[in-house]
Amino acid sequence: MSEDRRASAAEDVRGHAVVVQPGGGPSYWQPVPANGHADPALYPERTRFPGISMGYQTIAVGGRVREHSHGEQVELQICFRGRGRVHVDGAVHPLVPGTACFLGHDVKHEIVNEGDDELVMLWVVSPGGLEHFFQAIGRPRQAGEPAPAPFARPTDVVAIERALGMNDTRATER
Repeated sequence: MSEDRRASAAEDVRGHAVVVQPGGGPSYWQPVPANGHADPALYPERTRFPGISMGYQTIAVGGRVREHSHGEQVELQICFRGRGRVHVDGAVHPLVPGTACFLGHDVKHEIVNEGDDELVMLWVVSPGGLEHFFQAIGRPRQAGEPAPAPFARPTDVVAIERALGMNDTRATER
């Protein structure tokens, strides 16, 4: 980001605050293999700050987030509920409430729900934009509605991923 743009972004948010209550933002059912839903809460269109997006991803029992990396974003993840594992560049780590992950540019990672309950992760990416991925591959969700039957990812999911800065994904499952 240029010095002029950084200064402009700083002025855009000076004196600006956003508070989002649970269920106060968009929510998208997610396709297999994650199932569950993604709930962006703070993102550039809402905050006027392009440098960050934040939200929650709920991964269904037995679900997983496929291996991927972010070429132009860094990601922070914090496990809030549930149990599972995170694969980070080939190393496997347990996920329990309180586990925190920093994932730099081009770090491959995959999240697997191994528990008997949903796995809930808070995610923060910089710069923002992950919310567009969840919207592009998901289906609109209303809080409290029952989960739909598992549904397939879009046939052009890899093209969507590449357009939104995700790398190291595959069109077919391993």
